[in-house]
Amino acid sequence: MGLLALGTALDWPEAKTKAHHVRAWGIKQLLEIWNKAKVKERDAMLWGDEVEYLVVTYSKDDPKVLLSLRQADILAALAGDKDLAKEVTPPASPGGTKPKDKYPSPVFHPEFGRFMLEATPGKPWGIDFKELLHVEPDMKLRRAIAKDHMLPNEYPITLTTFPRIGSPGVFTEPHYPVSGPKLRSQFVPDEIANPHIRFPTLAANIRSRRGRKVQVNVPVFRDENTPWPWKDPTVNYDLHNWPEDDDVRNGAAPDNFIHMDAMAFGMGSCCLQITFQAKNITEGRKMYDQLSPLGPILLALTAATPIYKGFLADTDVRWNQISKAVDDRTAEELGEKPLQNDRWRIPKSRYASNSTYISEDPRLREEYLDPNLVIDPEIKQQLLDGGMDDRLATHFAHLFIRDPIVIFNEDLEVLDLSKTDHFENIQSTNWQHMRFKPPPADNNIGWRVEFRPMEIQITDFENAAFSVFMVLITRVILSFDLNFYIPITKVDENMETAHKRDAVLQEKFWFRRNLFSSRPSRGSGSGTNTPRSGGGGSRANSRPPSPVGPVEDEYKLMTVNEVINGDEEGEFPGLIPLVESYLDSVNVDVATRCQLARYLDLIRKRANGELWTAARWIREFVKGHEGYRRDSVVSEEVNKDLVGKVIEIGEREARGEGFKGLGRGVEKLLGGF
Repeated sequence: MGLLALGTALDWPEAKTKAHHVRAWGIKQLLEIWNKAKVKERDAMLWGDEVEYLVVTYSKDDPKVLLSLRQADILAALAGDKDLAKEVTPPASPGGTKPKDKYPSPVFHPEFGRFMLEATPGKPWGIDFKELLHVEPDMKLRRAIAKDHMLPNEYPITLTTFPRIGSPGVFTEPHYPVSGPKLRSQFVPDEIANPHIRFPTLAANIRSRRGRKVQVNVPVFRDENTPWPWKDPTVNYDLHNWPEDDDVRNGAAPDNFIHMDAMAFGMGSCCLQITFQAKNITEGRKMYDQLSPLGPILLALTAATPIYKGFLADTDVRWNQISKAVDDRTAEELGEKPLQNDRWRIPKSRYASNSTYISEDPRLREEYLDPNLVIDPEIKQQLLDGGMDDRLATHFAHLFIRDPIVIFNEDLEVLDLSKTDHFENIQSTNWQHMRFKPPPADNNIGWRVEFRPMEIQITDFENAAFSVFMVLITRVILSFDLNFYIPITKVDENMETAHKRDAVLQEKFWFRRNLFSSRPSRGSGSGTNTPRSGGGGSRANSRPPSPVGPVEDEYKLMTVNEVINGDEEGEFPGLIPLVESYLDSVNVDVATRCQLARYLDLIRKRANGELWTAARWIREFVKGHEGYRRDSVVSEEVNKDLVGKVIEIGEREARGEGFKGLGRGVEKLLGGF
């Protein structure tokens, strides 16, 4: 979460009249950035990670575990600690490697929920292999620093969602009655959101633009004693506090679904995000495209969200729930009514998977693009007239079909081309699973790509493993000139597949057959450009300028295990063997290689089922608890023991101890790590 601007936020009826104004100025700012930075070069890739925490209150003597709403107090304590302005030396990595240099203290940021914190490293990471080993100690340091500035009974934990948020009764500390004009939720109070004017205005304007409350419906997990059909027992069909309360009587809360009605149920989720700075715009666009098909695979691998509002769900990840929680589309844009007041039907929420590719790579076939992509043709023409190429102009013209949701009146007085506020107003509220980020107005950093789909993991070891893995994947893509292109609609389909329960083992995903050639090579190995173990890799130099043949022959359904570890036939090499081949081709010392191997081993075992996802571990923990009645209900007792176990795991990790003896299937989650 970046710097939060202050000002007079416009309610939606007035903001709607200014939307075109903001879009027009946003495009002018974009073109200013484009013309300044389109030839910008950086010497080396930098990258950074973002870790988000839930803050809970927990005591062995208290029957309840609660969400702490003291975000502002904790951030104030962190900001007031003069020692945190100094450089710090992170602890040695698990491999014993000590950092050569001191690092600036980690940076902590507010998030949507008053029970959330975001932490980033004090400076960007480089790609030096030994530096990759400092990520895990730095993550541990961030968690320790955060804990040191909390009350003794408060803990920063990395669960994606609080299992009982929105459940009847008390679930926050302090407690507030469920009511409020901004969220208008029948499950959570307005006070659950960060009080900065941006956040309640965002929630209220999404609801106002939409014309009704958001509808977040997740299929409930059907267990032996789950009533069927199942009606969400927390829904009050007789509520009449707000006009939108009639929604539930008009089908907003269908049978067999857990019903949620506010932005807090989506943006109150935690995730792990990685941002890469490319050396130039061409490399950035290439990484954006090539990482896009990997999004659903990593979403399934990091699955960690099987509980909502105190009920087991029949899904494993958070993505669609956030998508629905910020879906501001009107009935006309949703296709529920004929277009009359709105400009077009929009097939996705503004929080969704990518809708197009952006590189000028000759391997990008027209067949990979969505022929029904919705764009603003006037904005595209403006960008073309300003010198932008067709493909990138199409990307931004698609993003700018959206309205700005939060507009500050003071920002409308003068167009300042030395800023990016109007551009970012729309860019930053298109929450796609990849984000292409132009340099800021001061032009002091390069073109960036943000990888957004991964779920937060319970331990810092896991979060470091997935962060480092994604960095190594970018190196493999660029070093071996890999081609991951599949039709963008298949990426959409894969994102849906990733939501299914235990998708990492039970489902198959569309993926490219041959990563080393523009042509498919069925049954003929992985192509002449495949790197061999120990021999490094060669760039493809005999590749035709553009692919030929039926596009359907270029991809097939694969398991996550096949994508990550390779198939049994040897036709598809697997991402981890490719990473290992890359490491063979560069100078990596033995100690560093061993530690990187630990990270790769975690991901390898997660993909082949030897280790469980957090979603499966949480689900099995609940189902094996003596207080669970096999009725899909996650009670206060079960919730407390689950969060208590997560805290215990974190404390074990902080002390450098193993996880043996923790019971409750912890070894199936973390193995011998």
